[in-house]
Amino acid sequence: MRRTAKRMNRKGMGTVEIVIIIAVLVALALLFRAGLTEYGQKVMDFCFNDSTITDAF
Repeated sequence: MRRTAKRMNRKGMGTVEIVIIIAVLVALALLFRAGLTEYGQKVMDFCFNDSTITDAF
């Protein structure tokens, strides 16, 4: 019976760890939202800018 309790405890601990990691990632994303948005916009502009593709050739 002790082994069953430990096994269930490990599964619960993994779930708690995943929830904590997700919460930390969401908090970091909210903290650096302006910088991440600006970076994403620059990447999208570079990828979908037709003049970048034609200037390369």
